[in-house]
Amino acid sequence: MAKVRVALAGVGNVASSIVQGVFYYKDAPEDSKVPGLMHVKFGPYHVGDIEFVAAFDVDERKIGKDLSEAIFSPPNCVPKFAEVPKLGVEVQKGPVLDGVAPHMRDFRYGEGFRVDDDRPSVDVADVLKEAGADVLVNLVPVGSYQASRAYAEAALEAKVGFVNGIPEFIVSDPDWGARFEAAGVPAAGDDFKSQLGATILHRTIAKLAVDRGLKVRETYQLNVGGNMDFLNMVEEERLKTKRISKTEAVTSLIPYKVGVRIGPSDYVPFLGDRKVMYVWLVAEQFGGFPVYIDVKLSVMDSPNAAGVAIDAIRAVKLAKDRGLAGPLVEVSSYFFKHPPRQFPDDEARRLVEDFISGGK
Repeated sequence: MAKVRVALAGVGNVASSIVQGVFYYKDAPEDSKVPGLMHVKFGPYHVGDIEFVAAFDVDERKIGKDLSEAIFSPPNCVPKFAEVPKLGVEVQKGPVLDGVAPHMRDFRYGEGFRVDDDRPSVDVADVLKEAGADVLVNLVPVGSYQASRAYAEAALEAKVGFVNGIPEFIVSDPDWGARFEAAGVPAAGDDFKSQLGATILHRTIAKLAVDRGLKVRETYQLNVGGNMDFLNMVEEERLKTKRISKTEAVTSLIPYKVGVRIGPSDYVPFLGDRKVMYVWLVAEQFGGFPVYIDVKLSVMDSPNAAGVAIDAIRAVKLAKDRGLAGPLVEVSSYFFKHPPRQFPDDEARRLVEDFISGGK
């Protein structure tokens, strides 16, 4: 049976959840419903057909370890929910560049990354070729402009499909999209839209208000969590693109300007991988009276993205099999916050179903 050979750039909590999820659901019946997956079998590919062939990180506590061990190494904090056998995949050092913010090195907030600058990084493209990877998933920290593009370049050079799980605007950038198309490489992104997270809930509330004829006046979304993603975003300069990605995902459904503030707001260490989100929206109803919506959501952050990632990985592999190249617009719109083109979620899902069945 054909496999989906996957390389992971960044072995953090989301990577841990992806790997664990594959083994947690590897024996799921094809006709069963797995929470968080569109389908157990996405086209010809069962979730258990995903095979990990390469992994890259910059933290000394993970480099040199088998991927099955590295996913549970500090500073990862996502709970263990699956038994993962030894995979025979050694985590190798990827390019650091701007992937590690200064405050993640000096531990001023507590935990951080431990990086040996004297250890050389590997040639990612060469590793991808040698491993026979089909898809490279970018999971490096938010704000990694240079590092993300280094991995995208490696995917282009190695002719490997690219999934961009973070808010660096690569797949949604027309110039990069043209490069992927010219290279014959399919790509999906940018920034995973979690199964039921802050963005999808906020989009649903905003669209409901607009569809029911209310006039949205103001809205905000605040998020707190205790994993390395939130610690990385303590410094405002690291989350500029994150704010843009999350904001546009919501405002794209409101056909006029509103007062809005969306984005991560604080790091709370004892929350671990749990994320707590608050959405507030005020709108004007018939007669000019105000309607207030105030919602709190609490989820395990990394598993919330992992199912979406597993579907996106299989979608890119399916596109590769069909000889498709460039940004996968429908796939990106359903699975990511900042796609090349925004669609309402119900329409995007229909488009992905058409894609799976072989439609245009």
